[in-house]
Amino acid sequence: MFQWSKKVVKSVTFNPEHADETLLAQVESYLEKQPDKTFSDLCKEALWQSLCVPESVRPAPQTAAITPIEQQIGELQRQVAGLEERSFAKGSNRLEAMEHHLLLLSQQVAQLAIIVNDRSTIQSPSQLEVVNNTSYTVTTPPQEVDPLISRLSQFLDDF
Repeated sequence: MFQWSKKVVKSVTFNPEHADETLLAQVESYLEKQPDKTFSDLCKEALWQSLCVPESVRPAPQTAAITPIEQQIGELQRQVAGLEERSFAKGSNRLEAMEHHLLLLSQQVAQLAIIVNDRSTIQSPSQLEVVNNTSYTVTTPPQEVDPLISRLSQFLDDF
């Protein structure tokens, strides 16, 4: 009997024919139901059966020793995928929230600019009113200056 010195890889080609597509669908269905088996395992089993290889010659299944490790790896992969999805969702939510806050802030700055401009025209040094050729000085009552507006008005002046 010929012994291979290293791993040999053979491929199986499924053509776009109805029979091959049906067989491929059955293979995928079978492998979904038995996640501990691989396509290679399935092909070997089919070859052993079709070539009538006796059970005593077939290798013992190693899936029992590998199965817990493979299950742990699969579980870890699912957990990592879940963490990535949650992280991405949180990141996009944060970005949307920041964009919303920036929009609100820009609207508030625009409103403050309008208020500051209106106040600067109202708070001109003095307005004279002429009645019967007599000059009267109209003074505006002192208004409280909001500290936030005064700080923002400095930025608006620079802008």
